[in-house]
Amino acid sequence: MTRDGERVIELVNELGSRVTHVLTDMVPPAAQVHLLNAQRELITALMLIYENRVAPAPQTTRARRAKARRRTTRRDSKIPIE
Repeated sequence: MTRDGERVIELVNELGSRVTHVLTDMVPPAAQVHLLNAQRELITALMLIYENRVAPAPQTTRARRAKARRRTTRRDSKIPIE
């Protein structure tokens, strides 16, 4: 994982702990459990989105995209004859 990814994780964890600290006085314990689970799911989703944006595509995906681009380029570059 990159250093930026580690910073994102630290930031999200810090924000989560601060929100949890504030809500402990106002939210019943049963609801706190649900909020913590939702927080974990949100952090996981954000990390997956981040990794998907930052990480390079696998070789097979890149090859498929290049092949599709070549096909599109060939078709679009033909000059129509009337």
